[in-house]
Parts: sequence; C-alpha cells; structure tokens
Amino acid sequence: MEYAEIQKLKQQFEEVPGTYLFTADRCRMGYHINMFCMSMSKEVNRKEFLADEPQYLDSRFPGITAEQRRCVLERDWLSMIKSGANIYYMAKFGATLGKSFQYMAGAMTGQGQDQYRAMMVDGGRIVEGNRNKSENGGKVLCVSNNHHEFSNTEKAQ
Repeated sequence: MEYAEIQKLKQQFEEVPGTYLFTADRCRMGYHINMFCMSMSKEVNRKEFLADEPQYLDSRFPGITAEQRRCVLERDWLSMIKSGANIYYMAKFGATLGKSFQYMAGAMTGQGQDQYRAMMVDGGRIVEGNRNKSENGGKVLCVSNNHHEFSNTEKAQ
C-alpha cells in the first residue's frame, strides 16, 4: 500500500465520530502520558502518585504536556485518548484509582458505566448514524443494535 493510500485511510477513520485511531502520530504525541500510565504497574509508584499527584508528574514526567497533565489530574479519559494515550496503558492508571475499563468507557461515551454496560449487553452501538462526523451533528449516536436509546452527553466534534 502506498503512503498516500495509507494517509487517505487514516483520514477516513478520523471521520468516524468517537474514534481516535492510535496512529504513529498519536503514539509519538502520547509517549510521556503512556510512560506515566505504565509506571502505575509498580506498587511503589502507585503509592507515590496517590500521595502527591502533581509532584509525581512534575518530578517523574517533565515531558508530559500541560494538556496531558490536566487530563491525568482531572481524570479526563477521552481527552487522554485524544492526546495520545493508549487505552491499554490507561487501564493501569484506571486500576490504580479503582476504576474499571467499563467505567472509563462509560465516561468516555458520556453515558456512565451502567448505561454503557446496558448498551453493550443490548448488542452494542448501531453503525447507522455513526459512520461519519457529518451524520448526527458529529455526535456519537448511542442507540443499541436492539434499537434502545442510551443517553450521551459528549459534545459534537
């Protein structure tokens, strides 16, 4: 596949509402936030972080951007993804806070954990209306495959 074709394909994915493909660009952009998340694998680091979150970030991860720092401190899960965090690394950070993957996904979709779970148990989100940001005002349409609607507070992109 030629480079121009790859770029065109990447752009198509960027047009899917609520989808933030973990590309090489996002990987480079998210290096420091991902290294922070990985540091949560060690108990000593978790304790140090929880004792003084801003100090831990400042002393251990000076390369983290101001936006990524804000996302960590405010638990802005969706913006972490947008700023280059990898969801699998984020799961380590979430676990440090006692938050499940399901909790984070619910927060990212604007539904909350219980409604997110109900939508997934109900068959997941429909494809119609969720293919392109030009549909549904750029919002993610939270209707399950069994056609039950679930609330979504995420703003249009």
